[in-house]
Amino acid sequence: MALTETLQNGLDRYGIGTKVRDLRTRKRMGLVELGAHTGLSAALLSKIERSRMYPTLPTLLRIALVFNVGLDYFFSHDQPAVTVVRREDRLRLPERMGTKEVAYHFESLDFRAEKKRMHSYLGEFEARPMEDVRLHKHDGVELVYVLEGTLGLYVRDAEETLAAGDAAYLDATVLHGYRRVGGEPCRALVVTVP
Repeated sequence: MALTETLQNGLDRYGIGTKVRDLRTRKRMGLVELGAHTGLSAALLSKIERSRMYPTLPTLLRIALVFNVGLDYFFSHDQPAVTVVRREDRLRLPERMGTKEVAYHFESLDFRAEKKRMHSYLGEFEARPMEDVRLHKHDGVELVYVLEGTLGLYVRDAEETLAAGDAAYLDATVLHGYRRVGGEPCRALVVTVP
């Protein structure tokens, strides 16, 4: 039975296929393996994931049972498609609380978003001698894009100098730190992915 455009648009709003694919890939499971657990063919599962076909409730329940989620998981709108953070709503925080000397200040650009797959910040960096750069590390990777000024990015006992428009992608499990180079203000977009 062909669906009307209204019904198709209504079902697309739930993103059922995307939710099935997300559950499957999070478990590092292939379509064939999911098919073995559900009794459904890999071809049928592929059509569902690509929203070429909408599953019946019993079919969706078979999938839900494999991932230990309820049917409500597929029909909830918990996370909006877009989350806006207005400039005036951001908080400017120091690198470390309770100290007067900080290497940088940051503002979370995505603090209102739920179920984040990345974290993004606007960093404003202070001038410091290279020997005073505070190093840190964390899980995942990091992208730094310099918006203005000159940034010293310290990684593995060496400093890379980045000018406005330059970007650096780094393994964040390696000790790294930042400092402003020169007298001009220095700001950068910093994105981390755990």
